[in-house]
Amino acid sequence: MTTILEVSDIDAGYGPVQVLRKLSFTVDEGEVVVILGANGAGKTTTLRAVSGMIPSSGSVRFRGGEVRGRRPDQLCSLGLAHVPQGRGTVTDLTVEENLRLGAFSRKDQAEISADIASWYDTFPRLGERKDQQAGSMSGGEQQMLAIARALMSRPTLLLLDEPSLGLAPLVTKELFGRISEINRSSGTAVLVVEQNANLALGIASRGYVLETGQIISSGAAEDLRNDDAVRQAYLGH
Repeated sequence: MTTILEVSDIDAGYGPVQVLRKLSFTVDEGEVVVILGANGAGKTTTLRAVSGMIPSSGSVRFRGGEVRGRRPDQLCSLGLAHVPQGRGTVTDLTVEENLRLGAFSRKDQAEISADIASWYDTFPRLGERKDQQAGSMSGGEQQMLAIARALMSRPTLLLLDEPSLGLAPLVTKELFGRISEINRSSGTAVLVVEQNANLALGIASRGYVLETGQIISSGAAEDLRNDDAVRQAYLGH
């Protein structure tokens, strides 16, 4: 299988505070990979470093080319989309305006409209609220919109930062089911940072465990589910 993202020896942080230390991992084409870790482990910082939101050292190779130092909009044009923690929908815009904003790098208007219709099929509640301001929707609906908006750029890799944050358990379960369906139907690779290890490992093929900015364990999702240390720390049994 072709490796789509290769992160090697990344150091990153905020000012004098170093968060990531020689971090290395990969994501293959079309797979779902989860990064697990406690609060403060460096999960969000990892995605920010990959997507160019913060400076880093080391190497980030995407689709075979070095992209470390590229701006987030440049990476989006190359096929990498990032849904940050807190969703980040444009609250004053309608659902449909948010989706069209996600296609800013595209010129194929007919295909853009077709993709919007497709996301209304995938997330029916978005279709029901297409003319509603994003900020007036529930947290779960805004998270669905944020994911659909990111996918409007037709990325080959989607970064998801804590998609379950603040959502009710049933909404979270539905959301992860949709993410899995999107991965299977479109072949979009997904790198997801998540504290709900049960759900995340349920849709992932592989996973990494992050602690104080370093990978301490990795393997197939099923192997991590059966690992005593992972089960006790993240699965609650």
